Amino acid sequence: MKVTEMVNWNYEQRCQKAVQALNKNGFTAVFCPTREEAAGYILQEARDARTIGLGGSMTITELGVLDKLAGMGKELLIHGKPGLSAEESLQIMRRQLTSDLFLSGTNALTLSGWLVNIDMTGNRVGAMFFGPKKVIVVAGRNKIVEDLEEAVKRIKRFAAPPNAMRLKKNTPCAKTGFCQDCNSPDRICRVMTVIEKKPRLTDLHVLVVNEDLGL
Repeated sequence: MKVTEMVNWNYEQRCQKAVQALNKNGFTAVFCPTREEAAGYILQEARDARTIGLGGSMTITELGVLDKLAGMGKELLIHGKPGLSAEESLQIMRRQLTSDLFLSGTNALTLSGWLVNIDMTGNRVGAMFFGPKKVIVVAGRNKIVEDLEEAVKRIKRFAAPPNAMRLKKNTPCAKTGFCQDCNSPDRICRVMTVIEKKPRLTDLHVLVVNEDLGL
């Protein structure tokens, strides 16, 4: 057996354990061996959606579904499009909260089936648990951690600094690559949410993919 096969097998066991925990917690959780299968699931679930909200997820972008969704005639609610004014961006964020389908990644997924996220504004995490008719969260295998403590560490070490740099924020981590628990006006770590069980009124699906996706 090749090294890559052994690595994929090991990751698959972690993915499957997370899927079992998510289903036990009431989510509709699905194991996807590849990103192509995750993309196919999203396109299938999007058939009846007219408006699709996007939380600025690199994971969703990497799946390559955006052009296909647009080609299906869907209205994509993207608040980060170039050229938008601050007010236009805010209006799109608010519309995302009532979209037919909301797509997002997650910063971390625990083996106990918890979705852990840290936001700057809260529009992404807010839409994940209330508002849209359906929510699909995609978690690459690189997002799986042991517990809540490890989830927060992962976000602070591996997700927040490169995201701050990507968004051109004036924070210490965007310059050094290390979290310093800053008090910068540009700080992106402001709202932390932990979704332990499926929100009561939200049809929330979680796709756990046996590939590295996003930060």
